[in-house]
Amino acid sequence: MSAPRVVTLGEALGLFSTAGPDGLDRAEHARIATGGAEANVAIGLARLGIDVAWLGRVGEDELGRRIVRELRAEGVHTAAIQDAAAPTALMLKDSSRPGRTTVRFYREGSAGSRLEVADVSRLDISSASWLHITGIALGISGSARDAILHAVQVAVENDVSISFDVNHRASLWGYSDAAPWYRRVAATASVVFGGDDELRAMVTAPDDSTPHQLAAQIAAQGPGEVVVKLGDRGAGVLADGAWLERPAQPARVIDTVGAGDAFVAGYISARLNHATVSEALDRALKTGAAACQHPGDWEGALRMHDLHAADDTLRVDPVQR
Repeated sequence: MSAPRVVTLGEALGLFSTAGPDGLDRAEHARIATGGAEANVAIGLARLGIDVAWLGRVGEDELGRRIVRELRAEGVHTAAIQDAAAPTALMLKDSSRPGRTTVRFYREGSAGSRLEVADVSRLDISSASWLHITGIALGISGSARDAILHAVQVAVENDVSISFDVNHRASLWGYSDAAPWYRRVAATASVVFGGDDELRAMVTAPDDSTPHQLAAQIAAQGPGEVVVKLGDRGAGVLADGAWLERPAQPARVIDTVGAGDAFVAGYISARLNHATVSEALDRALKTGAAACQHPGDWEGALRMHDLHAADDTLRVDPVQR
């Protein structure tokens, strides 16, 4: 396939979540949807007018077909490999308390974990402008890690910008195992995204290090921009030695799962459209806050025409602030 402007590869999952105040142990009905960090970012970028492709493995099953259909319906070029030998991974979300979500993953032996180097040839990375990857795909299996590292190598050899969202998952591996791989990929990236706890695990830093100090240590490894996601405290970015920090956009928080992916999509889309670092950070905070107001992983992602209206549609919930 010809390369869109952004390419990404990794996991997509089926998603079951509670549809009301009862938890999964009591609820009679559940909402069926899809999710997965790289797929969420792809949809967020497509909604913001960026031509984007996603590559991954899904099962040759009902959830796999649903993932492919929803990605394509959202305008994402979808290079999905439907694997008859493994099922689509599953995520369970329990949102029985407003603003609080418990997530469990069932991904061992899944189709997504069987991503391999040979699959990467389905993406024309060399002709793209940008490659986006996350730490989830590095941790899900050895073959998926090899595929990610191969994609990174192709991008480096062809001067394709790389963004890396650490997105650590403790259910996959501990920081001691993950950190060397994170550092290896971060050294090749143009932009690194991570929470302050994730960045602290990648460097030797005192527990009281500020986000700025952590970003500076990551930047010393190679990336030109380090974006620190601080949750309800906002975010900061270190670019060309200058530190910029912004508070979070006020929002009525329903579900924070997927908000980080919407944040990343907002930032990347802005930088691709030649926005300044300050403008990109402002957009990312808007897109992240908007995603918090929807129970789905990606359904609350803003479209381009929503951006100017975002300040009017975001509402503060005094209970959550």
